[in-house]
Amino acid sequence: MAQFVPRVFSGIQPSGRLHLGNYLGAIRRFVPLQKTHQCIYCVVDLHAITVWQDPDRLADATREVAAAFIAAGIDPAAHIVFNQSRVPAHSELAWIFACVARVGWLNRMTQFKDKAGKNEEAMSVGLYAYPTLMAADILLYHGTHVPVGDDQKQHLELTRDIAQKFNSDFAARIAARGHSEQWFPITEPLIAGPAMRVMSLRDGSRKMSKSEPSEAATIFLTDDADAIANKIKRARTDPEPLPSDPEGLEGRPEAANLVDIYDAFAGGGVDKVLAEFGGKGFSEFKPALAELVVAKLAPVADEMRRLMADPAEIDRILADGAARAEAIATPILEETKAIIGLVG
Repeated sequence: MAQFVPRVFSGIQPSGRLHLGNYLGAIRRFVPLQKTHQCIYCVVDLHAITVWQDPDRLADATREVAAAFIAAGIDPAAHIVFNQSRVPAHSELAWIFACVARVGWLNRMTQFKDKAGKNEEAMSVGLYAYPTLMAADILLYHGTHVPVGDDQKQHLELTRDIAQKFNSDFAARIAARGHSEQWFPITEPLIAGPAMRVMSLRDGSRKMSKSEPSEAATIFLTDDADAIANKIKRARTDPEPLPSDPEGLEGRPEAANLVDIYDAFAGGGVDKVLAEFGGKGFSEFKPALAELVVAKLAPVADEMRRLMADPAEIDRILADGAARAEAIATPILEETKAIIGLVG
């Protein structure tokens, strides 16, 4: 079995304002991986343009994601933070992988069907081929591990399929060039506990989203302390007090969502939250939740705003990260091309 440096790759699209769900479900989970792996965290702006983006907003959104990475605790000097479009090798390897992947594999991707709905023929080719670019993002750096949520598990399986097919198709060439059994690693998912799904503050049956019609439904990472507290105060609930055990949250999605948010920041499990607040009304629970969220999230928001006030510095960090990413990516891409017989 070929040996690869333990390396994490993950990315977030700059397709709208970042919110609490992005932070708890992804960004915060990236931070501890720095202790055990080389980490490459990418603002995947090429993925964002698979659907139309306002060009003026896209540049600002790219900087916002980078600022969120850094404000959350990712060290851009010890690890790599960059935006995808600065490294052209992503697009070049994505084309090679588009020639390795099979149409039937892409036809099974449920996320495309979910996003396209009944308008598949009106969707961009980029949205359809999105998973091959995601595979290129990861394998361009010989990424061995990817932190994934439920919505990306199928895409990571496709990445693994592409790596396996490439390794099989070119096994003789790979061995002849001294790479033992594989050229690309079979990337493993990193699942650090159950994935956190933050739901809308106005409808506990829907995920928190940047596209909610009311801003009161979503806590954005750049919200100040007053905005965070007011949104939690106005969050939809029911008239019953909190139960004393988790089973009592069944059929109460708004209550369950607020308890889950509290647990995400306090730790210890839902049982511990309900041991403290069971039998108490939301008039007592919401202020405690607001105080906790503000204490944990406001410093991140403050640091994001400080960083975003100096876009030139963010651009410097992204350019430095891209140069270091390219130094890893270029020899991997060039050797890939040599393996498949491309010259020059």
